[in-house]
Amino acid sequence: MENFRKVRTEEADAEAESPGPFADLAPGAVEMKVKEGSKIRNLLGFAAARMEQPATRTIVFSGCGRAVTKTVTCVEILKRRLAGLHQVTRLRYRSLREVWESRPPPPGRPGPSLSVHKNVPALSILLSKDALDPGQPGYQPPEPRPDAQTWPPPAAPRLKRGPGSPAAEERASKRLQGRRRPAAEGEGSRDGTG
Repeated sequence: MENFRKVRTEEADAEAESPGPFADLAPGAVEMKVKEGSKIRNLLGFAAARMEQPATRTIVFSGCGRAVTKTVTCVEILKRRLAGLHQVTRLRYRSLREVWESRPPPPGRPGPSLSVHKNVPALSILLSKDALDPGQPGYQPPEPRPDAQTWPPPAAPRLKRGPGSPAAEERASKRLQGRRRPAAEGEGSRDGTG
């Protein structure tokens, strides 16, 4: 394959027109398409802001191929940030067709091309503030929270690190201890007098 380059990737026509795995979604549902190059902090910033609005009840994260693990990561982080979310997971396969052309095409005519068909995993995860049917496949109830605290947890108090703070004085005394090392017997002074 080193003599070929990928020209395009297209989805099979039959699956491109089919509705997503959650055909009965409410019209106000947020759909997050996770790509391989998506930044998790950008996805979560948008998703968390939308889910904190009272009007938003559901969100769907979808990823395909190499983006599947990033999709799961986003969902797990969001479930920790927002307690009480019900989850339904659907896994399916998408058929992709990759078209490859010869790198140095022969002069005067188009280079030979290859067509490769791939079945790649596609994952869709529905998170809902409302209770879902526990009998459907892929359902996960909300995780029980012992103290129902929100995420992230409150920050621990930090020591003040100004010039007069106890932490600064402790660091200064440690530095000085390294300089005040007594000379061992038999060692002369550095100036050669003893």
